[in-house]
Amino acid sequence: MWKIVMLIISLLVSANCFGFTPKIDAVLVKKSEKRLYLLAQGKPVKEYKVVFGPKPTGHKQKVGDERTPEGKYILDYKKEKSVFYKAIHISYPNEKDKAAAKLSGVNPGNAIMIHGQTKGLGSRSWLNQRFNWTDGCIAVTNQEMDEIWRLIHVGTPIEIQP
Repeated sequence: MWKIVMLIISLLVSANCFGFTPKIDAVLVKKSEKRLYLLAQGKPVKEYKVVFGPKPTGHKQKVGDERTPEGKYILDYKKEKSVFYKAIHISYPNEKDKAAAKLSGVNPGNAIMIHGQTKGLGSRSWLNQRFNWTDGCIAVTNQEMDEIWRLIHVGTPIEIQP
């Protein structure tokens, strides 16, 4: 019995030594910190520096306002064929967003994603990631996008905070 316990402990320790990441069950974005956190059981296990659109303050209201939405959404599909390296779609607009846009007489938009760099420009991420350059999406480097892509499953909830 003692050998089995020691084997289990050694496997757990070696898994952590080799970069084992627990199952990600939520994503948190804090716009004011320019950070995206991958969460497991409510605790951050991975952290990424992110950039947004040129007008990051405030909630997205309509197409073209260059803002990132704030609220609770779902990562509802992955898109490998994109103008960006890879992209994971955020379920914006939700019902509340649609109702607010209808009252204002505007189109809320719908192509909000977590994505890597524009295809062909990944080598410039050291520069791109210093500026808010998206149209309201959340951008990371291509290396980070590979890791996020691998760890996130379709259906994962995402909360975007101011």
